[in-house]
Amino acid sequence: MRANACGERDLRGERKQAFVASVERTYGQRLRRFVSARLRNAAADTADLMQEVYLRLLRVEEHESIRNPQAYLFTVASHVLHQHASRQSTTLDYVDLDIETQPHPDAQADPAAVAETEQAFEELGRSLQQLAPKAYATLILSRCEGLPLAQIGERLGVSRDQVKKYLARALLHVREGLAEMNRGKP
Repeated sequence: MRANACGERDLRGERKQAFVASVERTYGQRLRRFVSARLRNAAADTADLMQEVYLRLLRVEEHESIRNPQAYLFTVASHVLHQHASRQSTTLDYVDLDIETQPHPDAQADPAAVAETEQAFEELGRSLQQLAPKAYATLILSRCEGLPLAQIGERLGVSRDQVKKYLARALLHVREGLAEMNRGKP
C-alpha cells in the first residue's frame, strides 16, 4: 500500500509539473510582458518574479480544480507583484544622494574659490525655491531634520509613496543643479 501511495504522489507531481509547463508554454510570453510592464524601473527582477509565480502554481494542492488557468496565473502574478512592491517600499525608506557640501581643501585656501562655491550654493538655494512647496518641504525634512518618510507624510498630509515621489523630484532637481554648476566650471 505504501508503494501505491508514493506512486500516486509521484504521478500527481508529474501531472502538476506537466500542467505548469503547459501553462508556461501557453501564457509565458504574456505573463512576461505583464510582469515587466508593471516593474518599470526594476525590469531585472522580472525573471525572479516569474519564477515565484510558477513556484506558487506548483504549490497548489488541487491544480485540477483550476477552471481558468490564465486568470489564475495572472491573479497569482498580481499578488507576487504586490508583495514585491511592498518589500521594495519598505527597503527604500531613504533615498541617498551623494552631495559634497563642504568645499574642497584647496578651495578653503583660495578666497576666490570660496566665494565661487558660496555663490554656487546660493544659486542652488534659489533654484530650490522653484520646487513645489511640498517637494521642497520633503527635501528639508528628510535631509536637514532626518525624518523618516512616513513621518514626513504625516506632517504633510500625504501618503508615504507621495513623499517618496516628492523627495525623488527634489533630489533630481538638486542633482541637475549641481551638474549645471559643474558644467559652468573651467
